[in-house]
Amino acid sequence: MEQVVYVVDDDQGMLDSTVWLLESVGLKALPFISGREFLDACDPSLNACVLLDVRMPGMGGLNVQEAMRTRDIDLPVIFVSGHADVPIVVRAFKAGACDFIEKPYNEQLLLDSVQQALGSLGERRSDSRGQDALQERLNALTPRERDVFLPLVQGYTNREIAEQLSISVKTVDLYRMRVMKRMQAERHADLVGMAIAAGLVDPLNLRANVPASMAG
Repeated sequence: MEQVVYVVDDDQGMLDSTVWLLESVGLKALPFISGREFLDACDPSLNACVLLDVRMPGMGGLNVQEAMRTRDIDLPVIFVSGHADVPIVVRAFKAGACDFIEKPYNEQLLLDSVQQALGSLGERRSDSRGQDALQERLNALTPRERDVFLPLVQGYTNREIAEQLSISVKTVDLYRMRVMKRMQAERHADLVGMAIAAGLVDPLNLRANVPASMAG
């Protein structure tokens, strides 16, 4: 997917030079002279990050960052400012900024920060897709399969599960195989890792007969 950098700066000269720098290394740069223009045009589905000036007339960078949050625009933000006083920096990072670079900036420092931000976005989206796929598999379990799945990952034996559910050990074994197949797990350890990832079990409270390696 094409990598895009939104550049938001009310200084036209700085805006033009930043766009040129980014395009010189093969990135697509989309310039905006105001925060409102950027917010109206922003596509959160792009593989993008935002270079955002802190001090702009009308709507400053921190306000733009807050508007992004309320609009569910989950793109990495790098602040660029010639006035990097400590309270502003602290506030920006607390609100989730990736980096804060002072003007006039070092070109390589800026490029490195942009590449790191784009890389972190890819990782976040990959993790999100993995979680969605895991949740779909969990939702596909039948009530009885889920009844077997939970004690199974907690470390109970087939016999103990059979006693808990008042069914035969052979039936538990059958459900166990169905759960493994439906969850696309090759080993019991894979099931445990999925349950931990989904927040269904606490890795610190697994039964002693579950090896630590099965916890992830």
